[in-house]
Parts: sequence; structure tokens; C-alpha cells
Amino acid sequence: MDERPTGPTAHGVGGRWYWVVGGAVGGLAGSLLFLVVLWLADPTIVTEAIPAIYGLEPGMTGWWFHVGHGIILGVVFGFIVSREIVLGTLSADAESAIVGDLGLSARMSLAGMVYGLAIWAFLPLIVLPAWTTIAGAGTAAFPATAVESLLGHLLYGLLLGLLYALIVDVEPAAQATDAPFEEADPG
Repeated sequence: MDERPTGPTAHGVGGRWYWVVGGAVGGLAGSLLFLVVLWLADPTIVTEAIPAIYGLEPGMTGWWFHVGHGIILGVVFGFIVSREIVLGTLSADAESAIVGDLGLSARMSLAGMVYGLAIWAFLPLIVLPAWTTIAGAGTAAFPATAVESLLGHLLYGLLLGLLYALIVDVEPAAQATDAPFEEADPG
């Protein structure tokens, strides 16, 4: 009979709330990096477009909203990658030499990039236009499909995954987790 506890503590990622801390810190740092990309591309995205999404006047509130979104999405990332099925997939032996040679931290960083890409595909491309239409705010001046938005989301995810792997001790959990599929033959 398997007597391992369930939930985040079962994964050995450093305690009950470390997946939250790792996700929040990674999300904070990633969102700040993303904001630098937006600021360098066009500062009005931060000062005008982001506040306009919430019906607010232009100003620095865009920084706060973007950082808040980054922290929340970072915690969601922490929750997702601390689940046994995802952690088992990330730590599984792979037949591909490229993937097989990557350590868990590198795989977690790549998972963060995929997560950033998913956020870019879902939030600015689907949710934002629907939100502005329903709210009657018209079309937001946010460059959802622009290169800086894609680049910012990818960098956000990369830094999120990297910091998560550095902050949260995922190695013991990965060793104790079974892959949800047949792994490569090590011999």
C-alpha cells in the first residue's frame, strides 16, 4: 500500500508552501523583466494601454497591474509543475539525446518558456479582446501579437522556470515521482 502523502508536500519541493514562494518570486522577477522589454519597446504600453484595460487613467498603475499579474501567474505555474504528472514528465528519461542530456533545472526553464508562450496565446490574444469588448472600452492599444509581447512572455516564462528551479528543491521530488508514461530504456 502506497502511504505517500498527497498534495504539494508529497512532491518534496521544500515544504508545504515552497511552490507558492518559488512561483511568486519567479513571477515577480519575470514580470519585471517583461516590463523592461515593454518599456524599451514603447513606454505607453505600460503607462497607458495596461491601465486602459481596467478603465483607469494613464499613469504608473500599469506597472503594478503587470507585476501583480506576473506574481499570480507565477504561483499558478508553481502549482502546475508541482503536480506529480507534470513533475514526472519533466524528470522522465527521454530517448532524445538533446532532452535526455538536460538537467531538471533546464527542463523547468523550458517548461516556463512553454508556459509563457501559452499565456501569450491565451491572455492577450483571446481574453484581452473579449474583455475590452465586453467592458465597452473598445480595442485596447496593447500590442498583443507584436514581437515585444511574444518576446516578453517567453522571457517571463524562462526566468520564472529558472528561478522556480533554483528556489524550490525539485530534485528529491523528481526522484520519488514516477513518469506517467514509459521511459526510455537506460541500457
